[in-house]
Amino acid sequence: MKQLEQEQIRQLIRTARAQLAYSYVPYSHFHVGAALLARNGTVYTGCNIENAGYTPCNCAERTAIFKAVSEGVTDFDAICVTGGMNGEVTEFTTPCGVCRQVMMEFCDPETFQIIVAIDEDNYVIKTLQELLPMGFGPGNLKSK
Repeated sequence: MKQLEQEQIRQLIRTARAQLAYSYVPYSHFHVGAALLARNGTVYTGCNIENAGYTPCNCAERTAIFKAVSEGVTDFDAICVTGGMNGEVTEFTTPCGVCRQVMMEFCDPETFQIIVAIDEDNYVIKTLQELLPMGFGPGNLKSK
C-alpha cells in the first residue's frame, strides 16, 4: 500500500472541508465534502446533493468519483470524507454502503485508503477492505 505523506493527508482534509460550503442540503442540513486522490495526482472534489424526491440524492464521495470517471480517470489511491450537521464537523462521517460499493468498482480494497476527518489533527485512515469486508466487486464476475 502506498503510504500517504502527512502533508498530502492534510491537504486532502482541507480540500474536503472546503467542499462542505457547496453541499446542497435543504432537507437534512447535513453537509458532506470529499476529496478523491487519483493515482495520477489529480484531486477530484465532491459534495452531497439532495433532492426533494430523496432517491435521486448523491453523496459527496460518489460525486467526486463520478467526476473523475467522467473525465476518463479510474485509478485512485485515497479519498477523504468529512461532514456534519449544518456544516459543523464534530464527529467522523464514514461513507455509506452505496458509496463503499461504488468504491469497490474502481478501487483496490486492500490498498485504497479512506480518510475520515474532523480536522487536520483528528482523523483515521482505513482501507476499503476494512470498511467493506468481503465486498463484491468486478473480480467476482470474472470467468475462472
